[in-house]
Amino acid sequence: MNKLDNNTIIGLILIGLIMMWIGFTSTPSQSTQENTQTTPTEQPEEEVVESVDLSQPIDNGIAMMQTAAEEFYAMENDLLNLTFSSKGAVLKRVEIKKQFNWKKEPLQLINDNFEWKLLLGKVVAVPTSKLFFRIKDKSDRHITFTTQFEGKDLNITYSLEPGSYRINIDIESPLLSNGGYIDMRMRAFRLEKNRDFESNRTSVYYHLANGKLKNLSETRSDNERAEQLDWIAFRQQFFSVILSSESDFSSAEMTVEPLADENYTKLMALRAELPATTSAVKLHMYLGPNKFNILKKYKNDYEKLIPLGWAIFGWINRGVVIPIFNWLESYNLNYGIIILIMAILIKIVIFPFTYGSYRSMAKMRILKPEMDEINEKYKDEKDQLKKQQALMELYRKSGVNPLGGCIPLLFQLPILFAVFQFFPASFELRGQSFLWAEDLSTYDSILDLPFRIPGYGSHVSLFTLLMTISTIIYTWMNQQLTPQNNQYPQLKYMMYLMPIVFLGVFNNYASGLTYYYFISNIITFGQQYAIKAFIDEEKLHAKIKENQAREVKPSKFMQTFEQLAKEQQAKGNRTIRRRKM
Repeated sequence: MNKLDNNTIIGLILIGLIMMWIGFTSTPSQSTQENTQTTPTEQPEEEVVESVDLSQPIDNGIAMMQTAAEEFYAMENDLLNLTFSSKGAVLKRVEIKKQFNWKKEPLQLINDNFEWKLLLGKVVAVPTSKLFFRIKDKSDRHITFTTQFEGKDLNITYSLEPGSYRINIDIESPLLSNGGYIDMRMRAFRLEKNRDFESNRTSVYYHLANGKLKNLSETRSDNERAEQLDWIAFRQQFFSVILSSESDFSSAEMTVEPLADENYTKLMALRAELPATTSAVKLHMYLGPNKFNILKKYKNDYEKLIPLGWAIFGWINRGVVIPIFNWLESYNLNYGIIILIMAILIKIVIFPFTYGSYRSMAKMRILKPEMDEINEKYKDEKDQLKKQQALMELYRKSGVNPLGGCIPLLFQLPILFAVFQFFPASFELRGQSFLWAEDLSTYDSILDLPFRIPGYGSHVSLFTLLMTISTIIYTWMNQQLTPQNNQYPQLKYMMYLMPIVFLGVFNNYASGLTYYYFISNIITFGQQYAIKAFIDEEKLHAKIKENQAREVKPSKFMQTFEQLAKEQQAKGNRTIRRRKM
C-alpha cells in the first residue's frame, strides 16, 4: 500500500469533520417533532441511514455523506392523506379518501412505489434523495423542509389547500441558478378489477406549451423526448399523478414499460429539465381522480386526459352527454337509474330520425313487389344499367328516397360511438352498483368460468349477454321491415354475425356501457311498435300510387344518385368488355 501523503491525511480529517457537522445539523430538534397535523407518523421502526454515498460526485471530488434518522410527517385535507419523509424531503404515501381499490381496501395511489428527486446542476447533478432535511416551518396546510449543500440553503415547501387534489411545491435555493432536473418514477398499483383493461389505459401523457396533448404507447414499452412542456402525467384508468411547472419544463425524457407482477400495471418514469432561474421554482402535483369536472377546475387542460373521443365524438360527450349526466347526478339517483333516464332522453332527442327511418323502410317495403318485377325483368348482367334506370324511375315516380332509411341512422352513430368512449372512462361509475353489477365501471360477472375462452374471457357478463340477445332481436325485426337484397343473400347472415362478435368484445367492457346499449335496444323496440301503430301503411300505399300517377320532378339528390348509378354501370360495362377481349 502506498504511503499516505499529507494531502490525503488532511482530506480524511476534513471528511470526518463534515460528517460530524452534517449529522448534528440534520437531526430534528424536539420542537420540530411536535406537530398537529404535520407530525411524524407512526412507523414500525425508524430507518437509520449511515454513510449514504451520493451517486454523483460534487465539484471538489469528495463524496457527500450524511448520517441521520429518517422522520415521517403527515399532512391532510378533506380529500387526501399525505406522508412526507425527511430523507430527500419527498412524498412517501398518498391515500385518496373515500376511495377504494378492487379489493375494497383504502386506495393508496403512492406507497413505496414512487420515487421523486431533484437533481441540482446540469454538469454535476446532485440528487436530493440522498440528503436529509429538517423541518424549517410547518402548519396544518404546509410543511417546509430545509438543508444545506455546499454552504447554500435548499428549501422545499409543500402546501395543500382544502378541497384540492393538487399540492404546491416551492423550491428555493441559489443552487437553481445552474438549472437542474426532476426525476420521477412510479410503479403503478393495480387499482381496478379488470387489470388488462386498466393496463391498456395506463401510460405517460404530456401536454406541450402549444396546447397539444400526446402520450406514449398504452400497450407496449415506449420512450419519447419532448421540449417545452406544461405538464407530464402518469395516467391510470381512473387516477393520475400530474407534475406541472409554472415556468414550463425545457425538455423531458419519458418512458413506460408493462409489468408482469399482477399487483402492478406499468412502470412510468420521467426526467424533466428545469430552466435556470435565480433562486426559485414553483411546481404543482395533482394526485387524484380522472373526473372531468375536477380536472377542468384547475384550468390547465388536465381534463384532456379523459379519453372522450376525437372530433365530433368528443364534442358530443363534452357538450351533451356529460352535462346531462351531471344534471341527473345532482338528484342523488342510483347510477343505473341515471343511465336509464339518460338513454330515454337521448332516444327522445333522436326520435325524429328514428321515425324518418321507419317511414322510409315502410315505403320501400310497399314498393318491394314492383322492385322484384324489375329485378326479374333485367336479370342479365348486360342489363344492369337498364335495371338501375328502371329502379330510379320507380323511386322518382313514387317519391321515395332509397337511402331514406339509412341516412337518419347516420345521425345516431356519433352518439353510439360517443357513449362507447364515455362509459369506460367515467369515474362517476367507479364502485357504483346496480342490480347484480357490483361496479358499473367494469364488467359484471354472473359466472366465473374455470377456463378462458379465446376471444371471450373467463367470465359471463349478463348485461353483455342481454345486449347481444336484444341486438339479434332488433336485427331480426329490421329484416322483417326492410326489403331483402336477393342479389346478396349472404348479407342477411352477416347482420346476425356482428352481435356474436360484439359478445366477445364487450364481455370485458364496463357494464354501464352494455347496460346502456341493452336499454337503448329495449326503448327502440317500444318506439318501433308505437310508430307501426301510428303509420297507416294503406294510406301510405295510396299516397305512393297517387305520386306514380302524376309527374314528379326528381330532386337534386335523386338526380345525383341516378348520375352516380350511370357512371358506375358504365365503368362495369368497360370492365366486362376488357374481360371478353
